[in-house]
Amino acid sequence: MALGVLVETLQGKLEGVQEDSLQAFRGVPFARPPTGVLRFHAPEPPEPWVGVREASRFGRAAPQTKAGFDLFSGFDVGEQGEDCLYLNVYTPAADGARRPVMLWIHGGAYIMGSGSQAVYRFGALVRRGDVVVVSINYRLGALGFLHLADLGGASRNATGNAGLLDQVAALQWVHDNIGAFGGDPGKVTIFGESAGGMSVGTLLGTPAAQALFHRAVPQSGAAHSVLGRRGATKLASSMLEELGILPRQLDRLWSTPVEAILEAQQRCYTRAVGRGQRSFQPVIDGDVLPEPPLDAIRKGLARDVPVLVGATRDEWRLFGLMDPQSAKLDMAALVARIETRIPGADDSGTTRGHKIVEGYRRARGRARDDPPELFFAIETDRMFRIPAVRLAEAQSSNQRHTYAYLFTWPSVLMGGALRACHGVDVPFVFGAIGSKGADRFVGGGSEAEALQQRTMDAWLAFARNGDPNHPGLPTWAPYATERRATMFLGPKCELVDAPFEEERRIWEGIL
Repeated sequence: MALGVLVETLQGKLEGVQEDSLQAFRGVPFARPPTGVLRFHAPEPPEPWVGVREASRFGRAAPQTKAGFDLFSGFDVGEQGEDCLYLNVYTPAADGARRPVMLWIHGGAYIMGSGSQAVYRFGALVRRGDVVVVSINYRLGALGFLHLADLGGASRNATGNAGLLDQVAALQWVHDNIGAFGGDPGKVTIFGESAGGMSVGTLLGTPAAQALFHRAVPQSGAAHSVLGRRGATKLASSMLEELGILPRQLDRLWSTPVEAILEAQQRCYTRAVGRGQRSFQPVIDGDVLPEPPLDAIRKGLARDVPVLVGATRDEWRLFGLMDPQSAKLDMAALVARIETRIPGADDSGTTRGHKIVEGYRRARGRARDDPPELFFAIETDRMFRIPAVRLAEAQSSNQRHTYAYLFTWPSVLMGGALRACHGVDVPFVFGAIGSKGADRFVGGGSEAEALQQRTMDAWLAFARNGDPNHPGLPTWAPYATERRATMFLGPKCELVDAPFEEERRIWEGIL
């Protein structure tokens, strides 16, 4: 590693590092530090600097509690602080060429993660695809998504979508500056997994983000993960109660220690998870998000953006590690859980939860009398696969280049019990097969390496052309409701029409 790679941005000069065959610029500010009076505010443009700013080290990650993924390596986020709005650029050369740009939005349930986690091996994509990769931080949890407008926060210019607006600000920085790093501001792909995929889906329905990106790849996340004003205000009220702050004392939030905010946030989050719900996430506030993102997408807001969307086959099995009771469910307990997650009943009094469980018992055949198996299947579909299907349906009605996938490679953890769980696709996208952490999670060998090449080449082809087809895969037809063509990416790569169709029909009118 050697310093000495200079680039001039609109804010000033940066000195990056040469690392083998790529150049890296880390810890680049894309907004003013959201501290002090700017806490809970929309991001403001970054301030210029005089002289040369060193860009060899990552900036701070957003404040967060300890991650729950001690099983896996590469998830450490490093130093944290409210001064966290930094991005990182990886390029073959800051030479003025116009390469495709891929901007990664990290996951972590909107409460944890960063753009500097080692699990994301950005250099592999840069080298294989001759692309520029950008990774970003954004505000998380209450600091990023606390909706105070209906509790008096509007007078303080607080926004419940600070974290989402951070992502928009990063995209604006890329639009304004990426040309100096060898990237094309007119060919920007946003991609992300889990909450990052949900962010990508939400950005497709965010008016302020339009024209700042040109392709979108939501992985294990779509456009459903938003709160309405009522739910967001209820969550904010719970936060205030946890902090001992009355609505008339709202100003105290700006001086509350971040540690106290994180502790209160964790209690709110834990309660929500216990109900099978999320807590802090983007808010349909009538301003940043005038309407549900999926509605905006259906109406054609992002009609010019090709989309590649999908999920893993057994997403929810990963979360079973943090829910030991899920392995002990009987049928009555299963129905009760699903009724909590999906309330409501028909005119005869039959609950939605009961109907969904019975529908999956019919659809899953041999698993019909296995409550834990049914629970994982229902939650996988409720949280990930069906939202991906809905996004594919919405976008394909406006954009021919809409593609769907299902990742089927099984994890090797716990003797394979996790199957194709949440996150299993990430090592393949980032070329991590063969590394210690990836081998422990997804295994290795020639078959895994071959899938890694096929996956990376599909993502890179999509970033370049808006089409994931390449010679290493069967012909990948666009998604349309008449056929619902879906590429299975796993030990066998094949295009499958309308997979798990019986299960999909169960959710009509529900999700």
